[in-house]
Amino acid sequence: MGAETGRRRRLSPEQRERQIVDEAIRFFAEVGFEGQTRELAKRLGITQPLLYRYFPSKESLIERVYHEVYVKRWQPHWEALIIDRSRPLQERLITLYQEYTRVIFNYEWVRILMFSGLKGVNITERYLSIVQDKLFVPVCTELREVAGLPSTDEVPLQPEELELAWDLHGGIYYLAIRKWIYNLPIPEDLDRHIEMVVHNFMEGTPETLRWHFARGDAQPSLPRG
Repeated sequence: MGAETGRRRRLSPEQRERQIVDEAIRFFAEVGFEGQTRELAKRLGITQPLLYRYFPSKESLIERVYHEVYVKRWQPHWEALIIDRSRPLQERLITLYQEYTRVIFNYEWVRILMFSGLKGVNITERYLSIVQDKLFVPVCTELREVAGLPSTDEVPLQPEELELAWDLHGGIYYLAIRKWIYNLPIPEDLDRHIEMVVHNFMEGTPETLRWHFARGDAQPSLPRG
């Protein structure tokens, strides 16, 4: 081993960057965004100036964490799954949320999202905007079809409809909060639980939408021109 004895193995720039990002994810999930880069560098066994050679500001490091934890884990095929009318909507939603919980739900994902919302870091806002645009809006569009109601081209999507989608998603997301924030038990068979939650949603939501339209709460689009 010679001169290498007692030394740290020298990392390539790519390896060092990966090391910093991985530790930053663990660090922010543990202590939140009040955590200082000085402490992060100490955990890494490097100097703060070296950390800043790779990420010139704490904000740039947080941006990378957002990309790694949220953007890279998003599965584009979920968007195609929701609108695939060759399968019943209930089946699509079960598949979606079973996959979603397996891919997304973990310690870092949940805790960073919570800390972001508390601290005012825009990770939570940006991620939930993606969820609403790419999941909730198409789910609501498909619910109109199931309920036999006018399309969103004829009658604009109503805020109340989006809230129903939030209710479904929020109930499933709350399982992650129970596990990684409150340290409380969640159902052992998560796939089976999701089947039950989605079944309950599909039993009641189409009828609720028909009731909403029958009351005259939904208004048609104004003619163009």
